[in-house]
Amino acid sequence: MRLKSGNPTWPPVYAGSVRDQTIRHRALSSLFVANSILVPVPGSAPSTRGVWAAQCLASALHGVGLGCSVWTGIARRFPVRKSATALNTDRPTVQQHYESFAVATQLTLTDFPTRLVIVDDVITKGRTILAAAIRLQEAFPSADIRAFALVRTMGFVEDVSNLLDPCRGVVTWAGGDARREP
Repeated sequence: MRLKSGNPTWPPVYAGSVRDQTIRHRALSSLFVANSILVPVPGSAPSTRGVWAAQCLASALHGVGLGCSVWTGIARRFPVRKSATALNTDRPTVQQHYESFAVATQLTLTDFPTRLVIVDDVITKGRTILAAAIRLQEAFPSADIRAFALVRTMGFVEDVSNLLDPCRGVVTWAGGDARREP
């Protein structure tokens, strides 16, 4: 994916497309309200370099006027297996993601507007986003926590009729795992 390549050309292009879609799709316009703090999800390992894909995306979204700021307050304490290169049965669980996350506590809820938007580049089952949301909810119990992913995987679909398909969905805890709809 171009976003993961680190090429600085693509995040602003994608962010501009998202901004344009917020005008057409209520699901996106209600997500990126003026006081939204964008919280990028860290990669699968503690950051050894300055910027990661979700942070590039969050910064680009903020740069086109979506959200009032970017806060890198979630960090990996230790690595988890990279989902993109693992078989479905070997991908990290919600619990493994949760245990690997830490939330910066030097800020208080009064430092934040009421909406936190978790930003990730790709959502598959929603395990990473769900674990991040649980950690943030523990740290900021009064916050309205939402999530945005640039790409929504759809499994093995024979015929994709629309590559650009903004949607509003929910990730929940069901049957011992994350469940994403749609």
